[in-house]
Amino acid sequence: MSGMAGAAVQSRAMAGHNRISTQALTSVARAAAGEALGVPPQDVRAEWSDDDGLLALSLITPITVPSLTAVLRDPERVAGFGGSVWDRAVAAKAEILRRVTELSGAQLSRVDIRISGATVREGGRVR
Repeated sequence: MSGMAGAAVQSRAMAGHNRISTQALTSVARAAAGEALGVPPQDVRAEWSDDDGLLALSLITPITVPSLTAVLRDPERVAGFGGSVWDRAVAAKAEILRRVTELSGAQLSRVDIRISGATVREGGRVR
């Protein structure tokens, strides 16, 4: 089969529409946020809005933190979790945006994160 014929066959096989439901996008966003912030995806709330034709993602989620007793004994525990809550939330925005785009193909304009609470966990972040 020549290169042109192969392209024509591939073009016909790709005809049609693909749509990703809001529920599927939400599941991907919750999983990405949970992974980035060290919490179970079911603890993450995600909402979508239109931002001039792109999707804006708003997340409300807890975040894992070391116990305060552990931080008093060893202040480096904060670094073991990826830094301060603020620094981790800022870093998570880019990571979540990249991951959701990579997995879904959707184009996001931004990710907004509201930290709703803290879950104490021993040890550092697991990746």
